[in-house]
Amino acid sequence: MSKFNILKMNNRIVVLLFTIYCSLFISHAVAQTVAQTDSIGTVVDEVIWVVGDEAILKSDVEAMRIQGQQEGMHWKGDPDCAIPEQIAVQKLFLNQAIIDSVEVTEAEISQGVEQYLENMISVIGSREKLEEYHKKNISQIRADLRESYRERQMVQGMQQKLVKDLTVTPAEVRRYFKDLPQDSIPFVPTEVEVQIITQQPRIDQEEINRVKEELRDYTNRINKGDASFQTLARLYSEDPGTARRGGELDYTGRGMLDPAFANVAFGLTDPKKVSKIVESEFGYHIIQLIDKRGDKIKVRHILRKPVVSDDAILKALSRLDTVAISIRKGEVPEMLKAFVNPEKPIETFTFEDAVSVFSDDKDTRNNNGLMFNVTQEGQRTSRFKLADLPAEVAKVVDTLQIGGVSMPFQMINERGKTVCAIVKLKNRTEGHKATITEDFQVMKNLVLAKRREEVLHDWVVKRIKSTYVRINDRYRNCNFEYEGWVR
Repeated sequence: MSKFNILKMNNRIVVLLFTIYCSLFISHAVAQTVAQTDSIGTVVDEVIWVVGDEAILKSDVEAMRIQGQQEGMHWKGDPDCAIPEQIAVQKLFLNQAIIDSVEVTEAEISQGVEQYLENMISVIGSREKLEEYHKKNISQIRADLRESYRERQMVQGMQQKLVKDLTVTPAEVRRYFKDLPQDSIPFVPTEVEVQIITQQPRIDQEEINRVKEELRDYTNRINKGDASFQTLARLYSEDPGTARRGGELDYTGRGMLDPAFANVAFGLTDPKKVSKIVESEFGYHIIQLIDKRGDKIKVRHILRKPVVSDDAILKALSRLDTVAISIRKGEVPEMLKAFVNPEKPIETFTFEDAVSVFSDDKDTRNNNGLMFNVTQEGQRTSRFKLADLPAEVAKVVDTLQIGGVSMPFQMINERGKTVCAIVKLKNRTEGHKATITEDFQVMKNLVLAKRREEVLHDWVVKRIKSTYVRINDRYRNCNFEYEGWVR
């Protein structure tokens, strides 16, 4: 799955694991058990915890319980105790994030919410089923998720800030591994290294002209006052991350934008005017200035993508099939023989040779086609777990032997464009128990994660001691993960 957003993303967007519902703000003066009743006196909701100036409602706990069931979450210990404690811990981090001005951009929120919705629709089967389940339309579900996603990201940002300077030495890693029981040594899943050649099917000029004419029509309608830019963006833009906000991008620096898009956007001076048509690596745009603030710009845009014809896809697949056959035979393909210097003949035509001649993938072309993965720790590596590869690539790679070259296949790249590809399995390391010699980085990450967990745990305990806490009596006998709640 790949969706356009003009903001370049170096890391995978963090999927929303569960929803933290907004809590009711109350003062210390009402820091006591408060119950809400219906017309006949039945308790329908109540404040069960107070953490600082914030209340945790019984309904908050039930909402998280339901969400956890949807996400397949497992709670430590008794869920009746663990869930309100988890909400309370999140509130501690959230409060500190507000104090420290941890920011989350509108673009990040929109991306995260849309990805979450797509994941849920994929799991539940359709948008209609999701709406039926929540008893709300998709717009209401999206609105509910925005603030909870913002809070979730602020909490994660605060946690990352607290542990960002942590490091571990090789000696610490070796010592940890030496003392680790055999049954606690982590299992390293199968990892692969993959080379890829992609070709983007050629788009007919007539199709490009059609898209440009649509954008010219939008510009004319805006200039005549027949429609607003925002309305047309909501109706027609093919950027799902911004279309629902009228095409609006939050304040963004030049370096975070596609170069062609940035050159035009930063050249705009009149908010009433619409830019010329801009071609980027994602498609064709028109742009309207909203505001400039220092070295950042706020604009709205409409994206239209030319449709690739079936005939163009078949031609691209056919070219790559010829290339793959030539690689397997080690022979220069007929289409290249006229360009080979007879005084320097190519003895064996390799995948690497084909990459330099045929691949359109600028991210891998200069590296012999080798794909790179950015881990959750921010490390760049050529090793992938199959689950971390694009689904179409993983499906093909799983059938190959080391050194094998695949049949051509079709996929959607990370820029949302249809491409055709062949891949070579460069290396495969089968799943195994980690060893300090072969999996030092795995063990280092394990030790670092443990250190981070300890630092965050200690921070929470310290914050509990300095924060006003009141909990309902029925929770006082809980076996909590963090000490200090009961006083």
